[in-house]
Amino acid sequence: MLNTKDFTERLSLLMKNHSLSASAFADAVGVQRSSISHLLSGRNKPSLEFVLKVVDRFPEVHLNWLLFGDEDLNTSPTSSKTTSTSKKEQVGVSPQTPSYKKQIDRIIIFYEDGSFEAFES
Repeated sequence: MLNTKDFTERLSLLMKNHSLSASAFADAVGVQRSSISHLLSGRNKPSLEFVLKVVDRFPEVHLNWLLFGDEDLNTSPTSSKTTSTSKKEQVGVSPQTPSYKKQIDRIIIFYEDGSFEAFES
């Protein structure tokens, strides 16, 4: 399950690394300024739409890091030497080749209110 406090700390770190105020970050991501304020204060939980906007706007941010702190901010989940990866690698989409064996690593359930839970094997 997403720890909202840890998520907001990572969000604050991202804003600091890019020298962005909450207002500038909201503008960059394309959300209302009040939504950033509500997230940072702990009033609201991040929605799936918000998380995807952040990852889309800041391609160096890995979904696992933003949600769970699993990866370093600028470390590829597939290689510690790579700092830039494709969108498919960032969100953990496997290559679509016939010889590739897929295994379930994580199941994420998205609720109608925009919250979600992750279950790992």
